[in-house]
Amino acid sequence: MEIVKVILVTAISMTTSVVAFSQTTQPYILEHEKDIAKNEPGTHNGGGSTVGYSFFSKADGLKLVFRKRVLHPGSAIGYHLQKEDEIYYVIGGTGEMQMNGKSFPVKEGDAILTRPGSSHGLKQTGKDDLVILINYQNH
Repeated sequence: MEIVKVILVTAISMTTSVVAFSQTTQPYILEHEKDIAKNEPGTHNGGGSTVGYSFFSKADGLKLVFRKRVLHPGSAIGYHLQKEDEIYYVIGGTGEMQMNGKSFPVKEGDAILTRPGSSHGLKQTGKDDLVILINYQNH
């Protein structure tokens, strides 16, 4: 009988935890890029034409920024000072990253971590769009 009480109390406790979780926060959010796509000029005065996707921008309390940006031929992210750790991941195309006054090519599969206090910019090169994911902590 004692084991049955322990199991019952544990089951009730677990159920209460699940109910409390689902009432106070969203257990998940699904977004489709076609629903959040925005045609924008290159950020940080980079110029040209891009498409930005700010995933989960309306999620309460999310401390993570997760974006996709498509830089069309001739577009760029302007050279700017970095305030927090930021990761760029190239998922398609080619580009040229400028970091603290030096330039280097980037292509599909490259990941670049920019650290606070550094300056950087990125421009699309080649004939295909440069497609990147961008991730940093939202303050």
